[in-house]
Amino acid sequence: MAVRFLHLADIHLGYEQFNHPERSKDFFYSFQDVVQRYAAQVDFVLIAGDLFENRDIKPNTLNQAQLVLKSLKQQGIPVLAIEGNHDSRPYGVRTSWLKYLEGQGWLYLLEPKVGEAGEVCLSPWQQGQGGGYVDLPCGVRVIGSSWYGSQTARLLPRLAEAVAALPKTVDSQILLLHQGLEGQIARYEGALRYQDLLPLHQAGITYLALGHIHKNYSAEGWIFNPGSLEANGMDEYDVPRGAYWVTLTGQQITAQLVQDYRQRPHVRLHWQVSGRATPQQVRQQILELVAAQGIDPQQQVMLSVKLTGELGFPGHELEQRRLEAQLQELTGALVARLTLSTSQYQLSGDPNLTPSMSRQQLERQVFGDLVAAHSNYRPHAQRLTELLVALKTLQGSPPAELYQTLEQFWQDDG
Repeated sequence: MAVRFLHLADIHLGYEQFNHPERSKDFFYSFQDVVQRYAAQVDFVLIAGDLFENRDIKPNTLNQAQLVLKSLKQQGIPVLAIEGNHDSRPYGVRTSWLKYLEGQGWLYLLEPKVGEAGEVCLSPWQQGQGGGYVDLPCGVRVIGSSWYGSQTARLLPRLAEAVAALPKTVDSQILLLHQGLEGQIARYEGALRYQDLLPLHQAGITYLALGHIHKNYSAEGWIFNPGSLEANGMDEYDVPRGAYWVTLTGQQITAQLVQDYRQRPHVRLHWQVSGRATPQQVRQQILELVAAQGIDPQQQVMLSVKLTGELGFPGHELEQRRLEAQLQELTGALVARLTLSTSQYQLSGDPNLTPSMSRQQLERQVFGDLVAAHSNYRPHAQRLTELLVALKTLQGSPPAELYQTLEQFWQDDG
């Protein structure tokens, strides 16, 4: 018999990204819309961690969760969830908002226990007592795991042993795990190797439902990670993510990534800046680049502009916050962000520079490089260098001589 389910993860209800209340609504609308579109056609729904952005949530965030979960319960669709790193309880704390939702009958919170000797204990879920797994009427067993953090790789063999010891009374077994697989994103410490996960498959896990990494990926035909429903950062807008709509027939898996649900539209632009451009020129170039996109103000997009290349001036002179406000006004964007991935403009220096150069020659070279490093001064680099050398020569002279040198410079410069 074919079984169909919806695999969600990293919903992050309550996340006021960029301190903007509308962004919190976006995370709710994505959750609500994907459930409305696909849950009516499934036997159950999985949430592989991070239903909430924080373990301490506001009342309206709880209301958002209950509204969606209530609609599923009214349709007779069970929701099976685990804690992620964002909504997990601190060590020693017995209650949480996920436990509250479980107590109200909105979901099954699956939590195995770890014994004194480090063994993982999986018991069937019972109302008021919790448990580590649920055997559903459709012939599928859903098993939970806790947020183990850095201890995950060490505990997985114990978890695999506990899975292998369960009664063989179902057609398929699904495990919920809030952890990432190595090689999927850069600069991620603590990712699991495939070899760490393989014992779970050998113990009888048909489908491994992952969360935690906000990018969609799958591996070896049995490991699936849908990614987050909404982008949690500007760098996630172009990353594939969504929800898995899965058909399971015994050990056969057909997993379709769905993305046609409500999401905040985004526009990501890139500008290669020249080290010879002034701050005024760079600001104007960016405004012209964005204006040429014809962004509809009614969409209230998330706008991101990334600058690469070389800046010929200190980054603060770009007046980043002021430019972001101009971009927001120009496009009607909900949020506009400018990211600087630039380096400071560097001169190649004098290839004939040698240790035998005189002190004055060396000083002239240093002054020249310092002046030319700023785009506003670069057109006058030679004259300004001569002035600095002259002022250095007059070090210790009466102030009147210094003023006379400066006055002569301005007169000669017109």
